[in-house]
Amino acid sequence: MHFSHRTGSDRPNRIALAESEARSQGLKLGRLNDSNPTRFGLAPSFLPQVYEAEPRGPRKARQALAEFLTRRKELDENEGAAAVNPDDIYLLSSTSQAYSWLMKLLCDPGNAILEPRPGYPLIESIAGLECVRTIPYRLSYDGSWVLDLATVRQALEGPDGDRIRALVLINPNNPIGSYIHPEERQSLLDLCQGHGVAIIADEVFFDYPLDPLPGRARLAGEKQVLTFALDGFSKSLAAPHAKVGWIQVSGPADQVAQAKRQLDLIADDYLPMSLLITRDMEAMLANIPSQTSRVGERVRGNLESLRRILGQKQSSVSLLRPEGGWNVLLRFPQVIDEEKLILRLIGSYGLTGQPGYFFDMPGNGYLALSLLPETLEFRRNVGSVVSAIEKML
Repeated sequence: MHFSHRTGSDRPNRIALAESEARSQGLKLGRLNDSNPTRFGLAPSFLPQVYEAEPRGPRKARQALAEFLTRRKELDENEGAAAVNPDDIYLLSSTSQAYSWLMKLLCDPGNAILEPRPGYPLIESIAGLECVRTIPYRLSYDGSWVLDLATVRQALEGPDGDRIRALVLINPNNPIGSYIHPEERQSLLDLCQGHGVAIIADEVFFDYPLDPLPGRARLAGEKQVLTFALDGFSKSLAAPHAKVGWIQVSGPADQVAQAKRQLDLIADDYLPMSLLITRDMEAMLANIPSQTSRVGERVRGNLESLRRILGQKQSSVSLLRPEGGWNVLLRFPQVIDEEKLILRLIGSYGLTGQPGYFFDMPGNGYLALSLLPETLEFRRNVGSVVSAIEKML
């Protein structure tokens, strides 16, 4: 497995080795250059504890998260699942930051990652900031979404194959809502293993099934290939303002150990999560099941309403089958320009939206629609879209 040169050598110098040896013998060393004011009684009263920098995030918070992830894994698998190790978890402020760290870990400038199209444009934007190239692989629609394994294989075996460091899998994808199917998963694992490519699995929408095909499963905890699973409170709590995300590292033991050594250097440079956030994590984790259920009920209810509305009106608007998430894609006749439709919605209905070309859809005639609004507002939104399209036709 290739790791970037950005973090320098992970071999400790002689001083670090001597410090480690002293600690192993139970000797607590004083620090002549200690610049941590909390050790000298100078912290504010609302933060009385002594601050100890833990690059992966406070141990107590990671332990609580590991216990939550273990329980969730047991529920998913309906059997005794292996416990999640808190030392395999990194806490950070968002999955966007996680992408940035992992690109630093895996890619030198000019290296590349594979990312899905259609897909949300965020990954390409972050990659650009990290001087990393993105190479798309395709998903195609024929009643349901299918990952085009041939485009992944062609990229890995093509002229840029030796510069590809990671495959990004969105499970389920946003906004098309497709999970990774079992037969796709094993083929992708074999390809990545054969080419020494890591997997970055973004699973923030996993707990919002809409109409999934059988066999959906998380990639978190995958052992065959070095895997970095991303999740966080933004989607699981429906709380984008609760800035907590995490990376769960898994895979072959030697690769995991090396990856964590390098990732620790990155995490240490960027400093760990704020105690003001992580001290409330246990209570926040306890709220995830009820929040996920509440949001899931809303989005599944709106999806049923959408199907009824489109069926009753026998309109020229159709729904591309979603398997999970809380966004869907509508399809309308290609004679209507996507951008002109959005402009019509802005001018006549006081609504705006994201056309299909934002997500690199293969042609004209698509519109993203959120399933989150309250029922009456959602129905009005659908009615406005259908009305605008019919008038433009």
